[in-house]
Parts: sequence; structure tokens; C-alpha cells
Amino acid sequence: MFHTLSRIGSLIIKEFLIITRDPRSRLMLVMPPLMQLIIFSTAATLEVKNISLMVINEDAGRHGTEIVQRVSGSKTFARIYFSGPGKDHQAALDQQKVMAVIHIPQQFSRDLEGGSGADIQFIFDGRKSNSSQIANAYLTEVVNQYALEISSPDSALKAEVDTRHWFNENLLYTWFTIPSLVAVLTVVMTINLSAMAVAREREMGTFEQLLVSPLRPVEILSGKVVPAMVIGVAEALFILTLGRLLFGVPFRGSPWLMLAAISLFSYSIVGFGLFISSLAKTQQQAIIGAFVFMVPAISLSGFATPVENMPQWLQSATWINPMKHALIIFKGLFLKAMPPAEVFRHARPLVIIGTVSLIFSGWLFTRRLE
Repeated sequence: MFHTLSRIGSLIIKEFLIITRDPRSRLMLVMPPLMQLIIFSTAATLEVKNISLMVINEDAGRHGTEIVQRVSGSKTFARIYFSGPGKDHQAALDQQKVMAVIHIPQQFSRDLEGGSGADIQFIFDGRKSNSSQIANAYLTEVVNQYALEISSPDSALKAEVDTRHWFNENLLYTWFTIPSLVAVLTVVMTINLSAMAVAREREMGTFEQLLVSPLRPVEILSGKVVPAMVIGVAEALFILTLGRLLFGVPFRGSPWLMLAAISLFSYSIVGFGLFISSLAKTQQQAIIGAFVFMVPAISLSGFATPVENMPQWLQSATWINPMKHALIIFKGLFLKAMPPAEVFRHARPLVIIGTVSLIFSGWLFTRRLE
């Protein structure tokens, strides 16, 4: 047993030395995650800001003017263009100069004061479907709020809406993005390192030396798995710390539960990486294989779109995606102090996925040696 651990330890030290002595590898461990954290946390957002809007106000009454002033005073609409009746709005939408157009007809104030109901028209650029829906909600809220204020104060039916958002009171998008990026960037780093572990030996011509060494296949795999896992965990903790310090995202859960969850997540990823590495003959093939794995893993994790919105058969398929379970745990520990029982419930699939993938990778690796 001692000799086995000694051989595995020597291989682990060798892997760390290869990574740390290569200037490009050292740079890859620090700079890409840092740049991706800054870029994704600011660019990968579904928030709609700085909307360009065209206003066509044909109404000379006070109500049309009041709505225009309220829209102009909103921080959501950064650029507002005023135009008269005509087809200017068509060209502006076609050329993507504006994303929305608000048209107030001539009789708007008269109809509103007459109590017969007044119409107002919103036109949106349907090529930006998500942004258009959110902009529609903004404009509708402005109009509805104004309509509520000018309604009869003597009405017996009054309602006040008290809206509260749990776990993210101000709906700050970075509070959603940063916990997700801990998982995304950990996947990028761990899968790349583990995918190139065996392929690098083949390309450098040192794979045959490993085969004739006293190391058994399971010891070789263990020596390749541990460094990728350790670096993946360290990378996740580095991103977590930066997200907490640079972006002020609160961490409300247990640090020890978070460390355990990150370790299990890295464990579940390295099996897929070693599977890719066993198939690849060059590092370039390994990188391509890692990319092929990462795209569906991130797409089906719930990072960009909720899993609940996917077809039922696809929701079932996401069970084997470790990122899906990791995102639930990470966001739960960050924002709502997820209790240990819930963490263990969502961590169980990570253990199963990691164990099965490592067993299959080991079997494939052994078969490739024959």
C-alpha cells in the first residue's frame, strides 16, 4: 500500500511540475479565469438597459405630455428620439437605430378624460425578442402607473402591490451570474486539464515510458485525476473570492459545504476529461473534445435558460449533466444558505456521475493499452 501511494504521489508531483514550470500553463491558470470572470459578469446579462426609443406624440393634451416626460425621465431609456407622424419609425427600426417606438394618437387626452378608454401604441423590434418583451414591460408599467394615479380617488376599490424578491432583493444580476460563473469557469479549467493529461503524454512521446514503469493503469489514472481536481478546486475558490471582493456578492452558506460541493463537482468533471483524453491522440484533439463537451454541458445546465423551460425529454437528459446539480448548490449556498440536507440531496448525483464516468474512463484507458 505504501509503495502504491508513493508511486501515485510521484506521478502527481510530476504533473504539478509540468504545469507550474511551463510559463504558458501558469499564465493559463490565472489570466483566462480572471478575464472571463470580469467579461462574463458584466456582459453575460439578461438585463435590458440603455434602450433606444422613438416617441411619436400627436397628442397636444397634458396626458400625452406627462407620459412622454415620465418615459424620458426613466434611466432605462438612454436615447430618445422624437419624430412626427410618418414612416420615420420604420427606417429607425429597420436600421436598429431604436428598439422600440411609442405612438400617442391625437385623441389620447380627450379619450382619457372622456372615460371611454384611450389607446396607446408600442412597436418593438422583434429580432430582439427577449429585450423587446422586457422593454414592453417597462413601458407598460409607466403607462399603468400613470393611469392608476389619475384614476378616481373616491373609488372604493383600491389595491396596493407590495413586491418583494427573496434572496436577491434588488434583482442584481451579478448575484445570479457570479455563483454560476464559479461552476462554468471550473468546468472550463478542469475539463481542459484532465482532457490533455494523457494526450499530452502521447504527443510528447513519454506515454511509453509510463507504460514500462512500475505504475499500473489505475495508478496512472489516479495520478492524472488528482492534479486536475486540486487545480479545479483552487480555481473555483479563486473565482469565488474575487466575486465576493470585486462584485460584493454575498455568501450566506457554509464555507465547508461549499468546499465539499466544489470538490465533488471537480470529481464529477475529471471522469469526462479522462474519457476525452483516452480517445485523443494529440492535445489539439483533446481541446476540441473538451469544447464539444462544454457547449452542451453549459447550455443544458440552467445557466442561460431555465431547465424547466426545456422539453420534458431534455429535462430528463440533464440529470447526467454535473453542471445542473452544481449550479443549484452554488446559488443556494451563495444566496440563501442552503441547509446541509438539501446540499447532500443535490450532491448525490455528482458522486454517481463522477464514479460512473471514472470507471468507464478507466475501462476505456485499459482497453486502449491492449
